[in-house]
Amino acid sequence: MVEGRAESGHFQITWILLLIFIISACGSVATRTQFYEPVTADLKAGNFALAAERFEKSKDKFDRKDRFLYYFDSGLLFYYASEYDSSNSRLTSAESAADELFTKSVSRAATSMVLNDNVLEYAGEDYEILYANLLKALNYLELEKFDDAFVEIRRANLKLGLLEQKYLGAAAVMNRNPSRDGDDVKIDYRPENVRFSNDAFARYLSMRLYAAAGKLDDAMIDYYLLREAFETQPDIYNFPLPQVSLVPDSGAILSVVGLAGLAPVKEALNLRIRTDKDLGLVQILYSDSENDDVEYGHLAIPVKADYYFKFAIPRLESKPSPISTIRIYADSTCLGNLFLLEDVSKVAAETFRAKSSLIYLRSVARAVAKGLATHKLKTKVDSGGFGGWLKKAAVDVGSDISENADLRCSRFLPGQIFVADFSLVPGNYDLRIEFLDNQGQVVGVREASGFRVKARGLNLLQTFLTDF
Repeated sequence: MVEGRAESGHFQITWILLLIFIISACGSVATRTQFYEPVTADLKAGNFALAAERFEKSKDKFDRKDRFLYYFDSGLLFYYASEYDSSNSRLTSAESAADELFTKSVSRAATSMVLNDNVLEYAGEDYEILYANLLKALNYLELEKFDDAFVEIRRANLKLGLLEQKYLGAAAVMNRNPSRDGDDVKIDYRPENVRFSNDAFARYLSMRLYAAAGKLDDAMIDYYLLREAFETQPDIYNFPLPQVSLVPDSGAILSVVGLAGLAPVKEALNLRIRTDKDLGLVQILYSDSENDDVEYGHLAIPVKADYYFKFAIPRLESKPSPISTIRIYADSTCLGNLFLLEDVSKVAAETFRAKSSLIYLRSVARAVAKGLATHKLKTKVDSGGFGGWLKKAAVDVGSDISENADLRCSRFLPGQIFVADFSLVPGNYDLRIEFLDNQGQVVGVREASGFRVKARGLNLLQTFLTDF
């Protein structure tokens, strides 16, 4: 009798340890962001070199599958620290990782639905890849490598032009590879139309470079393309086109690019699935403070039983910036304000829209397959009594805690791009840039003493406020 109780006790302890192991192991499929906090604090304090150094020491926090994110955020931090060569080296590595990982991640996602997207390679979001090239262009402009800057701008434009083709290719891979895990849940993926193919910031930089080189006809073409970006993409550019100048009214042109705010970050949207075997329907539900199990969507998928289980998908959440105006002074004389040229949140939302339908459908398919497999496993391990309960609890916890949305994204990308062109007499100026909030209060100041405005060539001042 005592021996039987001992065996039963050992059995229960084994399942308790298994339950703990499952919880610990599943933690590796959740997005970790805590180590960003001290780096962000350094940025807020204006300690840019320290922020970059601290982030470098966190390199071991990134798995190889997350190398794009490490290189991209590291490249951003070295840009803020004015280490332009180091920034470009890392942004180039990020771009190479994105090219390498996208096809691989799509292919693996199509054939494996065991856990969630956190276990897959992170190939970067399309807006992150776009700004990797444009940030490299800004670095090259600081280094006065104008031909290299042109190359990066062209690469950015080329990638935008190929976005739709990119997701058509992803659809072909997804649709010809059925799941090999759990029940065979097949969903046809049809990508959304990409409504963004002309980036205003890329056109502005190209226009300024051509104008500085005296190629006014080419500069005028980019100016018309800049106007076209606003006219044909009103969902992204829903604000007035900034006034820009190809040639100065007199003297020379001082061009200013100001970065502020924070790009959107991903947050989890927790949903639940309810299956209906009679209707062959999978219903997706959500609950919030005002709604309980309201339909988010539904799909016609044949299922063998009625179940109810959770899953999660990422969604972009914009981060409102306190900055509404950027004002510039030259030797205490106010030159005027910079004007918004690009809202990175809107660019991110539009490019993410093309991918989000893929994430949604893949997550539904995975959740259905996992839910059905979980139910089968619980039936097999149900031996009754406390031991049977522990087994089923372990299965439930393992399935539930592994269903985390993939929230990987850059944490340091600016959210707004402001520009302005001013006519100045060539010479050296002490420039002061003030960042103002909605109440007109100055919340940040940057200075550039002895900035030289040349009679010919490019006079471009880059400034930013890391109001993270």
